[in-house]
Amino acid sequence: MRRISIFGATGSVGANGVDLIRRAGGADAYDVVALTGGRNIARLATMARELRADIAVTAHDDLLDDLRDALSGSGVEAASGAVALRDAAARPADWILSAIVGAAGLVPGLTALAQGGVLALANKESLVCAGPLIHAAAARGGATVLPVDSEHSAIFQALGGDNLASVRDVTITASGGAFRDWPLERLAAATVAEASTHPNWAMGQRITIDSASMFNKAMEVIEAKEFFGLRPDQIKVLVHPESIIHAMVGHLDGGTIAHLGAPDMRHAIGYALNWPDRAPLPVAPLDLARIGSLTFREPDEARWPALRLAREVMAAGGMAGAVFNAAKEQALDDFIAGRIRFTQMAPQVETTLTRLSGQPGFANEPADLETVLAWDAAARQETAA
Repeated sequence: MRRISIFGATGSVGANGVDLIRRAGGADAYDVVALTGGRNIARLATMARELRADIAVTAHDDLLDDLRDALSGSGVEAASGAVALRDAAARPADWILSAIVGAAGLVPGLTALAQGGVLALANKESLVCAGPLIHAAAARGGATVLPVDSEHSAIFQALGGDNLASVRDVTITASGGAFRDWPLERLAAATVAEASTHPNWAMGQRITIDSASMFNKAMEVIEAKEFFGLRPDQIKVLVHPESIIHAMVGHLDGGTIAHLGAPDMRHAIGYALNWPDRAPLPVAPLDLARIGSLTFREPDEARWPALRLAREVMAAGGMAGAVFNAAKEQALDDFIAGRIRFTQMAPQVETTLTRLSGQPGFANEPADLETVLAWDAAARQETAA
């Protein structure tokens, strides 16, 4: 029986993964090793009981007693904290979904790669912060890394094994988020509630706000470079309000191959779960006649300065990705807490990048996890409002 683990099971991506496992037979079809989550203990415990997981882990030590109580009598082991997350990732599994949000997903992901098997990577921060470490760990462990971001899954599928030398460029699309049609002068007054509403996708609060600021897309641009070995000038972004085309691969012969699908994360997750085969998924097929038309426009970098910062990060290399992500996460924390305005996030991140770029070691590729975490901590401290 295939062994699986899901890290970040209670978030939007992880919950979709659990839904697919449930529909495919649940505990009767899979040996569920580990499920992890955050503060939604009731949801985590329900999932662990239903799928008969070996262990359930909450990231928060103060909730361990609640998790134990919720799992009482189930036979599911309960644990908490960063060490428990790492230890759960060290348990052998054939397929692991890495869906923890933020840099917190880096350690479990690297640990899981040592087990071999498949790492289905939804945690874009891993590649942005430590792409070389991820690739090296996969090579050492004989593991396969598959993309679960919808855009990168689309690129992977559109490439279809083609030689990268034939690729002219890659275009990833962006919905534009909650504020794509707002007047620029109104953005400074945008509230957390307004930024937390996405027009197309059902996602968690943090990634939804990142979509509105386009920091999410900026991260995906860097992720595309790291995942596929593309040059920065090969990666383009188009605003596509309908979210039907997820990515396009342009070839040197003038042809372009696009991946289309409904805005439903279960496609990318299900593709990674069943790869290299395809299996039926509970995703509605497209009705292009009903959709009628698809629209596109160039992104306005006055509205979304995060895209410019992504290009600067790729040009800088070294520790710029780790600093960029940490500064972005801290700026988002500050916005959610009401300490800064929506339009102050990008300038705050840029200031941190500028200040830390002169520090010794900034231009060096990450040598180890400790180095990445040290730059992450420095960037958060520098950014905090």
